[in-house]
Amino acid sequence: MRRRRRTTRTLREAVDALPRRTREAMLRGVEMNRIVVGAYVDPRSGGICPMLAAHRNGGRTSVAGFARAWDEYTGARRPRRATSREVRTLRALLEQSLDLDPAIEHASIAELADQVRAEREQLAASRRGDRDHACRPGAAPLADLDLLAATEVALAEQGAWARGGAPEPARAT
Repeated sequence: MRRRRRTTRTLREAVDALPRRTREAMLRGVEMNRIVVGAYVDPRSGGICPMLAAHRNGGRTSVAGFARAWDEYTGARRPRRATSREVRTLRALLEQSLDLDPAIEHASIAELADQVRAEREQLAASRRGDRDHACRPGAAPLADLDLLAATEVALAEQGAWARGGAPEPARAT
């Protein structure tokens, strides 16, 4: 486990050390070609290494550090096709280094902190059954409160019938 983490970090550092143009070309090349490990070209599978894929897509760079990191990460002992996990990891590292992740919103740290605080407050309020939370300015309504109140009433009535008494009056909300 520790070795895998170390080799992944080494590969990430090698990707980050590549020129931007090479990373862009490598990303295009990885998407368009079969990728191999342990060799520049593998005639048996028809695959090419990520650096050759980058070279064929305009990224004319020779960085031996990337090739060593890629082979170390994949544990290559002989030429073979890269697994889908290895290719996904490389693609994710390239996208991350190019800041292409569409899931990441570009917001300031202050906006993100405010969003996290609001989500935590809403979660805490829903856990303690804070019914006046919805009345606070800027607070999102908690949809589960009506269901919670109805469940409490139903359980109270059910408990009263099980005891043989009249239903207890519902609590004021």
